[in-house]
Amino acid sequence: MKSVKIISSALFLTVFVAGCSGYRPIVDGQGRDMSNYEYDLRDCQNYARQVDGAGRTGGGALAGAAFGAVLGLVGGGNSSNIAQAAGVGAVTGGAAGGVSTAASQKQIIRNCMVGRGYRVLD
Repeated sequence: MKSVKIISSALFLTVFVAGCSGYRPIVDGQGRDMSNYEYDLRDCQNYARQVDGAGRTGGGALAGAAFGAVLGLVGGGNSSNIAQAAGVGAVTGGAAGGVSTAASQKQIIRNCMVGRGYRVLD
């Protein structure tokens, strides 16, 4: 039961941190009317929110849990060790899914802003 709480907490934290759709790129506004910047940024952030972060995080967690359980089983562990290995795998896989989501969202925002004529510096 303890490992389920740890996994649930880690997945929640990963999805929360992965909310990179709040990313604000640094732009060079030279020669550009910046009056629409906030509107354009908000619109691009909305596009980025369409990335399925929960699906990637959950899928990563399931794959990690399965991999951890197999490693625990192959290593000859008892049921407690197998459950712990699965828990570690789930947290690791969930975190990897969250990182992937954040990177995708950041790239969507960058591409969207470039497409609207901004020079994105970061």
